[in-house]
Amino acid sequence: MYDKSNPETIQKMFASIAKRYDRTNAVLSLGLHRFWNRALVRRVVSDKIDNWLDLCSGTGDIAFEYLSCAGSQKKATLIDFCPEMLACAKDKAGKLLRWHTISFVQADVQNLPLENQSASVATMAYGIRNVKNTQQCFHEVYRVLRPGGMFGILELTQPTNPFIRWAHGIYLKRILPLLGKCLTDNREAYSYLCNSIQNFTPPADLEQMLLKAGFARTTIHPLTFGTATILIGYKA
Repeated sequence: MYDKSNPETIQKMFASIAKRYDRTNAVLSLGLHRFWNRALVRRVVSDKIDNWLDLCSGTGDIAFEYLSCAGSQKKATLIDFCPEMLACAKDKAGKLLRWHTISFVQADVQNLPLENQSASVATMAYGIRNVKNTQQCFHEVYRVLRPGGMFGILELTQPTNPFIRWAHGIYLKRILPLLGKCLTDNREAYSYLCNSIQNFTPPADLEQMLLKAGFARTTIHPLTFGTATILIGYKA
């Protein structure tokens, strides 16, 4: 039913769960997603940032995490292909809109409607595994980043420890879809998300794709026994 080779199905899937997305993430990750989100922001934040680009922004958690601890008059651009997700992000922005310039853009991360070298930092959390052409997306991010810019990816991944990987697999296959159904009434969506985690490109291969896109160097940072991973690409 849901297949990233047919992006319209993924768009409809996120539209169907948008209003319950945050609550469901909190339950399914046992609250760990907040720790992972903060870890991503800490890895890429710096005093030199003047335009934070949050790709596959969803309801805006990453951009808002940055803006909530940044000084006033910062700029963030949230890009997502699902208008329902962006609508939720607008609702959550609240008082941040008084102190910062926040743009909400519906677009495909494989074809960014941005000028060359227009962003100092780009982030993407829990989104790259749903993109049809990963390499094309990486090329686009490289294009819009300024020299010296960073691209931070946060993704759910498979642990390398055999026992933890086994327990993680049971949770993904048997428990998570049932919880997803109870919380959103859409078991198929969370069955898809489980499969997307188990079948997605390993971090080491993603790292090579970043280098192929032109990034000068990369780093990998496993979190919580490898159930999530941060990858950072640095533009020379």
